[in-house]
Amino acid sequence: MDKGQASRRRLLDAATVEFAAHGIAGARVDRISAEARVSKAQMYAYYGGKAELFDAVLADQVAGVLDAAPLTAEDLPGYAVRLYDAYLAYPQLVRLATWARLERSSAGHLFSAEAEEPKLQAIADAQRSGHIDPALPAADVHSMVISMAMTWSPTSLTYAATAADPGSDHDRRRTSLATAVSRAFSP
Repeated sequence: MDKGQASRRRLLDAATVEFAAHGIAGARVDRISAEARVSKAQMYAYYGGKAELFDAVLADQVAGVLDAAPLTAEDLPGYAVRLYDAYLAYPQLVRLATWARLERSSAGHLFSAEAEEPKLQAIADAQRSGHIDPALPAADVHSMVISMAMTWSPTSLTYAATAADPGSDHDRRRTSLATAVSRAFSP
């Protein structure tokens, strides 16, 4: 990794913490710059502004979750469990997405509809092959599986799980989640 890439990585890491804690409006570029050990001028040269830096942070976190939880439409329960684990590994993603909803996009798609298209196509293919209930629109299946996997996320209304919870609790939640997703979407 060259010096410029290392600086960008430090900026993304520092900005992730700052934006997750304070949102877009409350985040301070001075704190991000100081934590990343990168000048504000360099930060602006890399990302243009605070809003663009937030977009880069959110995209970086989403990419991490996508890498950690690939969609296998023939195994929606496994996908849901991988998402659960990814939310434990990337708790800041849920907070960042919540801030994006609160401060930017209160309705409609949070991410581009085009980005979701390959997943929806995979679900539709799995519906045609008999793995998923074909009576449900693929977009609804995808949204519900994501929501089910977020049951214990940092924004949960009932219980927010952390990686520090006992392993037996995580195992129980994974089993419950996989069972619920299987029952909900089996043909």
